Amino acid sequence: MGVSRPEDPAPVPLLLEREDELGVARAALDNLCAAGPLGGVLLYRGVAGIGKTALLGEIQRMARELGCTVWSARGGETVTSVPFHVVRHLLQPALDLNGDAAARALLGARYGSAGPALGIAPPNSEVKADPQGVRDGLDELVGRLAEAHRPLVLVVDDAQWSDLETLTWLVKYAQRGNRLPVLLVAAYRTNEAEGETAELLRVLDTTARATGSTVTLRALSPDATARFARTELGQHADDPFCREVWAVTGGNLYETVELLARAKDTGLDPVEDTAGSLRALIMSARAPGLVERLMAMGPTTAHFAFAAAILETDVPLHLAARLAAISPGDAADSAARLRTERILTGADEHLEFAHPLIAGAVYDAIPKYLRKAMHGVAAEVLASAGHGAAAASRHLLDVPREENPKLVEQMRAAAREYVAVGAPDAARRCLERALEEPPLPTVLAQVRYELGQAVYLGDPATTVEHLKAALDQPGLDVAQQAHAVFLLSQALTHNNQTSEAGRMVAAAAAAAPAGPDRMRLQTVHFLWEGVLAVEDDGPGRSRRLAEAAAKVAGGNTTEQALLMLRAFDATAIGEDAESIVAIGDRALVNGSLPAGLTWTDTTWGFEPAALLGLSYAFADRLDRADSLFTEARRAFTEAGWSGGHLSFAYALTGYLQRRRGNLVRAEEDLRESVRLAERVGHGLPMHWDAVCMLIDTLLARGLVEHAWQAAEEFRFGPDYPTTIVIPDARSVRGRLLLAKGRTKEAVAELEAAGEALKARGRHNTVLAPWALDLARAVAPDEPERAARLAAYAREKAERFGTYTAIGEALRCQAALAEGPRAVELLRRAVDCLKESPSAYEHAAARVELGIATGSRAELERGRDHARNCGAAALVAAADRALRGLGYLRGDE
Repeated sequence: MGVSRPEDPAPVPLLLEREDELGVARAALDNLCAAGPLGGVLLYRGVAGIGKTALLGEIQRMARELGCTVWSARGGETVTSVPFHVVRHLLQPALDLNGDAAARALLGARYGSAGPALGIAPPNSEVKADPQGVRDGLDELVGRLAEAHRPLVLVVDDAQWSDLETLTWLVKYAQRGNRLPVLLVAAYRTNEAEGETAELLRVLDTTARATGSTVTLRALSPDATARFARTELGQHADDPFCREVWAVTGGNLYETVELLARAKDTGLDPVEDTAGSLRALIMSARAPGLVERLMAMGPTTAHFAFAAAILETDVPLHLAARLAAISPGDAADSAARLRTERILTGADEHLEFAHPLIAGAVYDAIPKYLRKAMHGVAAEVLASAGHGAAAASRHLLDVPREENPKLVEQMRAAAREYVAVGAPDAARRCLERALEEPPLPTVLAQVRYELGQAVYLGDPATTVEHLKAALDQPGLDVAQQAHAVFLLSQALTHNNQTSEAGRMVAAAAAAAPAGPDRMRLQTVHFLWEGVLAVEDDGPGRSRRLAEAAAKVAGGNTTEQALLMLRAFDATAIGEDAESIVAIGDRALVNGSLPAGLTWTDTTWGFEPAALLGLSYAFADRLDRADSLFTEARRAFTEAGWSGGHLSFAYALTGYLQRRRGNLVRAEEDLRESVRLAERVGHGLPMHWDAVCMLIDTLLARGLVEHAWQAAEEFRFGPDYPTTIVIPDARSVRGRLLLAKGRTKEAVAELEAAGEALKARGRHNTVLAPWALDLARAVAPDEPERAARLAAYAREKAERFGTYTAIGEALRCQAALAEGPRAVELLRRAVDCLKESPSAYEHAAARVELGIATGSRAELERGRDHARNCGAAALVAAADRALRGLGYLRGDE
């Protein structure tokens, strides 16, 4: 049942009393085909046999008549565990039109991530596909198809039996609204779905009500049933006979069709005298009678039908014959008989049941013990026919538990295939089934380890559960233990449990034997301690890290990762920027990330590369940071990692634009980062980074109220996360409070930031500009304290040695000075900042110098720079100064 496409127009009797339902479809199609096309969602729902498939067939005919492109697919009861099954068949016609080259062009950068899910590209065994990335790829594909084949109608029947991966995509696609010329038409049976499928259908129903229409199909009335009976059996069918047809079927379309077909086959005269035989006749169409008829055809035909029900999807005759253990000739004869009895339909290589109700009845009729055995044989038949572990796995889910090592290995192999195509839930089901077998004690830890890896990208909490269990069991080798510890620590960190991650890695490193794996764990410990928001001995850890990094040459990935961590730690401390760049360069190979430390490599994760790029950015080497961060976006996009990873990549490129002074572009990237982070969840580290960088950018633009709204919306303030935020969260919060005029609160926030950072030995005045803003805030009431803070900031800036850091410190000191001293400091700030890549800070220094000196040239130059940056408030400040000097009229 999984792939049939009800494309032929339904006979008129099947559409009786469907005028209103078809009217809704006609209106939706008219909107789709209008000059300004509007897509949407059209959902039909009803009990089994009510006529959904017939209605969808007529809607497809109407759509083609209007010039629409129509593609359709149907869910199948026994293939709900096969990921992306329905969407593959839904979009297969488009992908088959012009071959592989066209498919590659349609998917673009998403070919490597969405292509395997669609079955048109081999999975990348080195990179786990992210389900969100696959869904994004499907969205982009449908968008391109809508442009090429507009207007486009996508039809999904029996959505209650759709695989979860397809249904999740359909729901989220529907929630996007009618922006594309695509009409999604779906139908499902009410009261049959369970669990997550039922919840997704409820969401789809709600979405359809909001963006399109939901229609509940009604049973046929007695009048419509009579018209139907007379069309099928002749106009002489009398009223009592027709009323009895309706009485015994309840107006159910499927049962009405079957009953009238049986009456016609038996030559029943449709008059009152024969009406009494209808109840017995309908029983042969319902499940018990259908099964009785099937069994009467003999064991060979019955077993062939059972085999077809087990295989269900596009059943090839030769595979059904092997499963039923009958000869090809007997199989062909059985298929012919089942077609005659309207049980099967289709050609020998694409057999299917004539109706889902028939398929369900035949499947349920298979004795339970035989059904389980046949599923086991089906798995072997499919595997021997070259269909792979994943195809066999749906059958193995239903076989008895019997401590079968072979089944465990088959499920592990299937899980690997599912992970590679972006279906971790399907992989999880396979591995959970393997655990139920159960695995041999020597394999148990491996299965737990693989379970943790399978859900790693999308479910940190479940990752933690399984990896902890794996580490508690014997069976992992030393390298696997080290990697499991790393993944567990990373999952804990992404779940905002960084302290626990650090303690766990420290214990593992202490217990590990001397060698590469122990060194790796020690480096991981440096990583998580370094990104903790609070630590007991920051200077001590920095000293140990510096000593460790001084002993390595960058000859392997652990040493290279160690150098990356050392570069960032030196950045946070505020050591000499040139030395930091030299350390970072030692971690690269020919200026690029080394193999094993690329953005999508799960051996080390993306954190070391991100910290290295940030080190370059704060060292004013924005070109090097740009190369790394642009590669991150490309790598995550191509891998389909569209959740937290891509969110962080957008945050990095956005913050890089912020440092360059491209504030408008920075805001665009950072808002996209926040949007992506929202899809993963609230309060996670990447969410904090994205929001913090966005607020910092909005403040630079002078959009104080927008920044405040973002802070309120995303709860940017105490309590802060357990990991560091880039730039320092308290510093940015303090700057925001100052901009809002809440000076007392700002001072408290900035003082807390300084106390925490100085205790850790972290003095970078660009990464954490607390001292600069605190000096300005306390200057009116505590000028001496303000001067000390400014002097501290300048000392640390000169130690760091970048033009940006020194220029910003000079600006701060100038704000506290008066007369010629202020002007001299501002001139020196301008000289520094014009050599830096920080265009916004340069513009601000120019405007401040122009105000201090009354220089029209400086004000206009600063205003032009500010306008190029998108810093509206700075432009306005320059204009006010120019008006005050008489260089601008009030209306200019």
